[in-house]
Amino acid sequence: MTGPSPIRLTLPLTPEAARALKVGDVVLLDGDAVATVGMPTQKRMVAEVEAGRELPLFLRNGTFFHMGVSYEDDGGRPGAVHYVNPTTSSRFNHLMPTLIRGLRLTATGGKGGLSQDSVDAMREVGCVYFSFVGGASALLSEGVEAVTDCAWRDLIMQFRLNRLRLSGFGPVIVAIDANGNSIYERLMSSARERLPEIMRSLRPSQNNETD
Repeated sequence: MTGPSPIRLTLPLTPEAARALKVGDVVLLDGDAVATVGMPTQKRMVAEVEAGRELPLFLRNGTFFHMGVSYEDDGGRPGAVHYVNPTTSSRFNHLMPTLIRGLRLTATGGKGGLSQDSVDAMREVGCVYFSFVGGASALLSEGVEAVTDCAWRDLIMQFRLNRLRLSGFGPVIVAIDANGNSIYERLMSSARERLPEIMRSLRPSQNNETD
């Protein structure tokens, strides 16, 4: 038995299109996104946003992924794509609310979700979080047609701001929707509810070990 077919979407989304998505939706992505894995990069992005300056790659109302990109460096311009590799978004919890609000992002994505502060910002502006499957670099890379531009070349390649052209990128899952619903919060709530039962189940074996 197969599940529903993925929803095919073109980036960037409008806030209205983002709000129409629900937690658990499976999606394939076309269009443009900007990606980086760099902590220094995102600190620099926050500084630019807070100073009221535009980023060197236009990202307002756009899509921003926590994902590294490897490609040929063709005389200062991006060449053929080697691969992409998503990173853990929670590394950037302290930076993302500013980026989401300041850039009015309509989509972001990576691995592992974002904090409640980011979820609140996403609900305010109309932004979704796409979860990328860990260990699926080869599959995700097939959905990247090209790196069309890059900025901040003083940084290593995967730390630069890289603009990607996507075609059938995914499948990815809507893990946090623009209405504030989060797969991660549901999992944490379930774990908190089960924790007393789990602890009770462990006590007999712990007692036996000390007898």
